[in-house]
Amino acid sequence: MNSTGIFCILLSYLLGAIPFGLVVSRGSGIDIRTQGSGNIGATNVVRLLGKKMGALTLLLDLLKGFVPMFLAAFLVQDAPRRDLIVAMCGAASVLGHMFPVYLRFKGGKGVATALGTFLYLAPLAVPGCLLVFIATVRLSGFVSLGSLLGSASILVWLFFLKAAGWKLWLATFIVAMIWGKHYQNIGRLLSGTEKSWKKKSEAQG
Repeated sequence: MNSTGIFCILLSYLLGAIPFGLVVSRGSGIDIRTQGSGNIGATNVVRLLGKKMGALTLLLDLLKGFVPMFLAAFLVQDAPRRDLIVAMCGAASVLGHMFPVYLRFKGGKGVATALGTFLYLAPLAVPGCLLVFIATVRLSGFVSLGSLLGSASILVWLFFLKAAGWKLWLATFIVAMIWGKHYQNIGRLLSGTEKSWKKKSEAQG
């Protein structure tokens, strides 16, 4: 692997590590790491600061996954291991969000950033992932369950789209990391103690 490839991977991690949820919420005086779920992702920003700020965080976190892969594909287009470098850039950006050096490696769960990588890997598969996410959340009320099933569904869509092997391997790694980061949510789902947005909405209504 040449120096350009190594530079792209390192840059992907550093970009992925930018805690946009924390940056966006800074002007509000609220430290999202100490309120709500304590997560730096868009879901907690929505919970604490509203939909507009949450949507901005979601977009920025998504771009952290897409842009590094897009740039790497351009910069190393003639490299003999181009696909490997691009895949590692995608993995690095997600790992950066999950384990950001700027926050002592305590980051988010990587769903939005993973969505950005999926958007690069297979744009046609993303609507399917979002459909699974939305349907799951609407039926169950659990955002975490929607994230788990929505992310896992990328493997099904990639298979049916006959995606290249490296894309399947990268998606499998990212999904495994997302599920690993959701281990506490999985435990609460199994024990019936996970917080439901559906119940919260019904209570407010």
